[in-house]
Amino acid sequence: IAGLVNVFEGGNLEIRDKYSFDLPPIESLEHWEELLNKLWNDSEKFANLLEQMPDSKMNEVFVDEKYGTYLRNIDGMIEHAYYHLGQVTLIKKILKN
Repeated sequence: IAGLVNVFEGGNLEIRDKYSFDLPPIESLEHWEELLNKLWNDSEKFANLLEQMPDSKMNEVFVDEKYGTYLRNIDGMIEHAYYHLGQVTLIKKILKN
């Protein structure tokens, strides 16, 4: 989410697939809460920026033509979040049993 937010705010696209698993280990409740707070804050910022974005921006190229349009990347982020929500739901069901 933060990677898209950075672009929405005029910054560079700094996220790369090769960094996908570079998250430091969560070794305490404090680390977990910091991660959750960052996720919630980034999500809120993402939603606010989308609300302010003109519809005409949706069909513009996102950074480079190889990445498609803003709409494609926004849709991809939303679908990615649903994917992880499904994972969390399954894990919770497994833990209850």
